[in-house]
Amino acid sequence: MAIIDRHERRRRVLSALRVSVVTLTLSLAGVLGLSAQSARDIVDQVDRLLRGESSWSRVTMEIETEHWSRSLGLEVWSLGVDYAIVRVLEPLREAGTATLMADEEVWNYLPRVDRTIKVPPSLMMGSWMGSHFTHDDLVKESRMIEDYDIEIGFEGDRDGVTVWEFELTPKPEAPVVWGRVVQQVRKDDMMPTWARYYDEDGGLVRTIRFGELEVHDGRLIPTTLTLRPEDNPSESTTVTYHEIDFDIDIDVDFFSLRNLRARR
Repeated sequence: MAIIDRHERRRRVLSALRVSVVTLTLSLAGVLGLSAQSARDIVDQVDRLLRGESSWSRVTMEIETEHWSRSLGLEVWSLGVDYAIVRVLEPLREAGTATLMADEEVWNYLPRVDRTIKVPPSLMMGSWMGSHFTHDDLVKESRMIEDYDIEIGFEGDRDGVTVWEFELTPKPEAPVVWGRVVQQVRKDDMMPTWARYYDEDGGLVRTIRFGELEVHDGRLIPTTLTLRPEDNPSESTTVTYHEIDFDIDIDVDFFSLRNLRARR
């Protein structure tokens, strides 16, 4: 994605060292017992798993509904947890449609009418491009460790695999819609297996399953995420990562309305 100069190589080495320290800490947690802080560290690592400090990725999104199906080719850039651009590459009739998150603001660009629209907070949970994912899912506006209190709901074997299951409940006044989130993570490699989202009445709303573990840019990641709504489990949206580069040379200035409108 970019020419790697001396500064960039140093930054990548430091990033790799940070990942190694976190991984060692979490591995020891699996042996010695999990503290509340270690639980937060694991959930935070999972939250950042497909983004890193910065990232670029090429993905497809397959949407299956009761009456129709469609496939989207996407290109995604991210910086930390506050900046992201998602741009549609395919199909051609949708190419150039894009979403920008910059700090706490979210914008959509519609190339057909050459119009940029700011997404109000009330619409963040609305469907993105007809998928079962929302704007909030796409740009990760809400942060798990900031918005939720985290406890261990289960620790032990599930189907022959040793796992943790974390119970996440919203903090008072947190800007989230979920009444509870339960997330399962494998102990041996800290990989997520599924996440279940419940409403305020305790009803299961949707499940996201993670699969197809592969090494990309030196990191083990799940390369598929499949979301199924509980009210219609025959429907689904699956995101598949084909390429991903971590810790790319990118800064805040990239995440601008000008770049949102750019066709690349």
